[in-house]
Amino acid sequence: MSRALVVTAKGEPGRLLEIDDEEFFEGSGGPEAVDIEVLHSSVNYKDGLALTGRPGVVREWPLIPGIDIVGRVTASRSARFEPNDLVVLNGDGIGEHRHGGLATHARVRPDALIQLPSGLTPEHTAAVGTAGFTAMIAVLALQDARVLPEDGEVLVTGAAGGVGSVAVSLLAGRGYTVVASSGRASIEGDYLRALGAARVIEREPLSSPGKPLQSQAWAGAIDSAGSHTLANVLAQTNYGGTVVACGLAQGGDLPASVMPFILRSVTLTGANSVEAPLALRERAWTALASELDLDALESMTTTIGLDEVLPTAERILAGQVRGRTVVTPSR
Repeated sequence: MSRALVVTAKGEPGRLLEIDDEEFFEGSGGPEAVDIEVLHSSVNYKDGLALTGRPGVVREWPLIPGIDIVGRVTASRSARFEPNDLVVLNGDGIGEHRHGGLATHARVRPDALIQLPSGLTPEHTAAVGTAGFTAMIAVLALQDARVLPEDGEVLVTGAAGGVGSVAVSLLAGRGYTVVASSGRASIEGDYLRALGAARVIEREPLSSPGKPLQSQAWAGAIDSAGSHTLANVLAQTNYGGTVVACGLAQGGDLPASVMPFILRSVTLTGANSVEAPLALRERAWTALASELDLDALESMTTTIGLDEVLPTAERILAGQVRGRTVVTPSR
């Protein structure tokens, strides 16, 4: 038997239930399924949508949300894993159309599962989670686009959130001059500067409709907002700069023009952590293990139990949660 948060029907919020593992997980994970004792999961914006019954995330019912799993293998039908291996899984459809990590046990397919990165504890790995994993993919995208620290300021929107907080820390660690944008700039300024931001600015000018081409300000950017925010960031990006889109907290639309692309050779790319191939997963986690400021990570992390997840999900959607929230099912 396991304890799990389960969304039982479309539009329904999650409920904390006792489930029979063999009955509930029957058919999960495919022929090479790996059984895991979940040591930690986390609560992300996407989990908040799933747990509160909002549309757009959960595609099968009943479903255990939770897009992160850090745990210990208890049984494996895959040649890549053995009992007692410590493993991590981010995305790959868990918490959407495959059972996720907000439970005491999980059964997953091995395709995107990797060994716990050397040098990171399970707690640190869960604190990074999909948010930090996404942030690292975005930072690597800027690196691959040859956006260099000496090129100018790099903007991070939604900077006090999970992706933004880790992105600020990682970029600052690489020597970039980071400008952090937040809707809570007056409250979160000290927090963001402690993570490495050189400046903290209010979200409002970026989140309102703006001109299709504006004064150049950013060598690059990591955006988790979408909509008008992303449009304004593109309009303000320097000639030859790159913007990495990795979220849609403001909206999934992009009310922009082609002018930044044609007149300034701006590149817009994406960071998709859900379907990241195994090689990129291993590259990102290797970089995280070597670059993470663990003190900064701990400063942005709160740990809760399963019975605290539902109210936390509501607060995440309301923009009231800073940094990362780790879930320890045994707590």
